[in-house]
Amino acid sequence: MMGKADNKRAWPVLEWHQWRDTAETLHMMTQIVGKTRLALTPLRNHWWNVPLYVTARGLSTSVMPLPDGELFEIEFDFQDHLLHFRHSAKRQAALPLHAQSVAEFYAQYRRALISLGVPSVIKTLPVECPDPIHFDVDTTHRSYDPDAVHRFWRVLGLAETVFKSFSGNFYGKISPVHFFWGSFDLAVTRFNGLRAPPRPGADPIQAEAYSHVCISAGFWPGNGGYGRAAFYCYAAPVPPGLGDKPLSSLGGFDARMGEFLLDYSDVQRAPDPAATVITFLKATYSACADAAGWDRAVLDRIDVGAAEPAS
Repeated sequence: MMGKADNKRAWPVLEWHQWRDTAETLHMMTQIVGKTRLALTPLRNHWWNVPLYVTARGLSTSVMPLPDGELFEIEFDFQDHLLHFRHSAKRQAALPLHAQSVAEFYAQYRRALISLGVPSVIKTLPVECPDPIHFDVDTTHRSYDPDAVHRFWRVLGLAETVFKSFSGNFYGKISPVHFFWGSFDLAVTRFNGLRAPPRPGADPIQAEAYSHVCISAGFWPGNGGYGRAAFYCYAAPVPPGLGDKPLSSLGGFDARMGEFLLDYSDVQRAPDPAATVITFLKATYSACADAAGWDRAVLDRIDVGAAEPAS
């Protein structure tokens, strides 16, 4: 039998106010890399061609096709604090991750791509953030705390493990566990198969992302106006009466944000952090699915344990 992960081990402290400047700089770095993936990969439903993915060392684009038929990957290494470029034609490059302006990082990044023969043209204006500054002139964001970045990556890895475990009890369409560089969060989304009504005033990003009825759960480190790290769950469209009943778990419905929230500090202090998150995810999915009238007899899987193969 293969050993199971120790879910009761301590989860790192991650206080938004202590690393906000670093997080906002890292956000811009991930947007630069993410926009490269967007430029090189064909569109998939709900923008599934653009996110990054948690790895054993950081975050990766996964493999991207190049116009000449070669393959390419970019990976943030948050242990040695390097940005790795890997080309299938045995060409490699790396940039150090340290305190520098986004403009400096972007200039070095473009030179690395050009040296590898990779198309380097992207739109330089960040998305999904207030008061965006073009990457090539951004000297405002310039912080990089290696310890904070490493702790952030550790939390992403722990959260991804929980999200994958939670994903096993659903028969419907479900996304991989994505790190969306636009919103700077880790997310997994379930769908009931129905198209959603058009969102009033939706931009092209939102229109594609929410083209179908969904329930999304995730983790963000404190950006987006909340001001502290939290796990979340929301339904789109929002069903009437969502949040009227108290949860059977830690966390609750935030009317201002329009979603269920569980502060990461409560998870971090819990005797079993992973179990605490799983309980929250199950309770909030049930609340959303029931309020929206999902056919749970068809979509939910209750035999997960019995279906797991022996190892």
